[in-house]
Amino acid sequence: MRILLVEDDHRVSAAMMTMLQRRGYEVEHAATAAAALAAAPCDLVLLDLNLPDGDGVDVCRSLRSRSEQLGIIAVTARGEERDRVVGLRTGADDYVVKPFSMAELHARIEALLRRTVRQAPQCELIEVAPIRINLGTRAVEVNGACVTLTRKEFDILVSLARQPGAAVSYERILLDVWQTTWSGRHTLEVHIASLRAKLGVPNLVQTVRGVGYRLQTG
Repeated sequence: MRILLVEDDHRVSAAMMTMLQRRGYEVEHAATAAAALAAAPCDLVLLDLNLPDGDGVDVCRSLRSRSEQLGIIAVTARGEERDRVVGLRTGADDYVVKPFSMAELHARIEALLRRTVRQAPQCELIEVAPIRINLGTRAVEVNGACVTLTRKEFDILVSLARQPGAAVSYERILLDVWQTTWSGRHTLEVHIASLRAKLGVPNLVQTVRGVGYRLQTG
């Protein structure tokens, strides 16, 4: 999960980046409007509206015109009702007023990502050799043989299969499966161990130390 942090105050941005990275997010920092608009694609934007080279509202409008699915949270000192209304009407999904707690910001990020996951269009079949997943029937085949998984095991597998070959963070999997990152890694580890045993293919689900897990391809 990749987050673009648009914030010109380096003290604030350093604290926010540390918090986000500890929770498993990949973070890119942009200190200006120009840098924000030139940044690589991401999943969510934390956008300060007071930028040295432009109005964050214009940046929000531009980012929204590029993608309806992009999550945008305005993070700003502008706390008046008028400012909130303008920010939301120009495309922000949520609005956080400074000063704020990191716990509140993280909760809002989770809530927005949950909505994004529910709204994202899903194909009915995912195939990552040797696995075939039918999202409609929740059926799983490995090398052509049916495998019976629990609901949580199935959801974990889907979370990994949506990014085959990539390291998926603990937090991303917890968010996909439990809709929160507070369920704990131990719970996830237990389900991963059971999933590996049922899939029956050595090293198919690999541990990426300090990050999460990866579903091998081929």
